[in-house]
Amino acid sequence: MGYFYFVRHGQTVWNVENKICGSTDIELTELGHQQAIETGKKILEEGIHADEILYSPLVRAAETARHISEITGIPARAEERLREQNFGKYEATARNGEVFMKAKEQFACRYEGGESMLHLAQRIYNLLDEIRAESDHKTYILVAHNGIARVVQSYFCEMTNEEYAKFGVRNCSVLRYDFE
Repeated sequence: MGYFYFVRHGQTVWNVENKICGSTDIELTELGHQQAIETGKKILEEGIHADEILYSPLVRAAETARHISEITGIPARAEERLREQNFGKYEATARNGEVFMKAKEQFACRYEGGESMLHLAQRIYNLLDEIRAESDHKTYILVAHNGIARVVQSYFCEMTNEEYAKFGVRNCSVLRYDFE
């Protein structure tokens, strides 16, 4: 069976400030741009092959994908389903805030003004099912967000709610996922 790669976007100001970005469109920092450039170089150096980069339309992921695409020559296109979860009233608040941490345990509840974990999982699982169906003849690099990384990980691994809530990926990490 096939495989794909997942890359989290480069650093943003709100990452530095420990704020929830969610679906708020936050720019990369200068370091974030540099991380994306270095990730593109790493992909080339490691001989990672992909036919296409799919990226979240949010600017932090779009810019990361643009840098990777320019360096590797892999074509890139926006994929709306990779947009980060809308955390509603919690966006721009502390990522480790007590009220938010408690709210993250409620998978079926929508964050006030936002999206539930179940809705997020549905759109990401549907996308992964499509990628799996094409994986014998096409390989992708997905460029997205930490919340999306959690859902991708849960697609491949059994996770408790606590493990799911704590799972995270560093900015511009490159992870490979193999379909069995």
